[in-house]
Amino acid sequence: MSAQEVLQFKVTLLEVDPPVWRRILVPATYSFWDLHVAIQDAMGWLDYHLHQFKLTHDQARPTFIGIPDEDFPSGRETLPGWEIPVTEHIAQPGVKSTYEYDFGDGWEHEVLLEGTPGAKPEADYPICLAGERACPPEDCGGPYGYAEFLKAIADPRHDRHEELLDWVGGRFDPEAFDPKSIDFEDPQERWELTFRQ
Repeated sequence: MSAQEVLQFKVTLLEVDPPVWRRILVPATYSFWDLHVAIQDAMGWLDYHLHQFKLTHDQARPTFIGIPDEDFPSGRETLPGWEIPVTEHIAQPGVKSTYEYDFGDGWEHEVLLEGTPGAKPEADYPICLAGERACPPEDCGGPYGYAEFLKAIADPRHDRHEELLDWVGGRFDPEAFDPKSIDFEDPQERWELTFRQ
């Protein structure tokens, strides 16, 4: 794969209806850590929690890529995302993987490689091309908790209406999303902030 190519992904948050999704272009040279940072920024997550990619090309033995943690009693190896190029596992359009974020809330995303277009010399990647709907707030309880949160803030008579509106900062529009508002951070800087403390 040429260094001038980019990877076009559609990232869809699962078990949320109507769907929350983003279409992003990232450099073909990205590692899984770099892709993680791009997904966090595009979706609107704040990178407060652990994550992993689950690759199921071999259904009998899925590959897990993220942050290795010896204390996590999973009984399986998690490979360090910053050491593994995305194209080592995802290079052909149509390949899907799962991106899991916040194991407590249990957010799962389908990550679909839609294509490998040529990079535009004047473009600064990554780029968010499109998407729909706001990212759920951090720590709202996963898909079920988010559904309950939306019910509560939409109904002034709900017993948690004021509490949850205060918790989220006074207002939340689940339909709001503008791809031009996405600001991608440098994945190397994020790595250093995360691991060099």
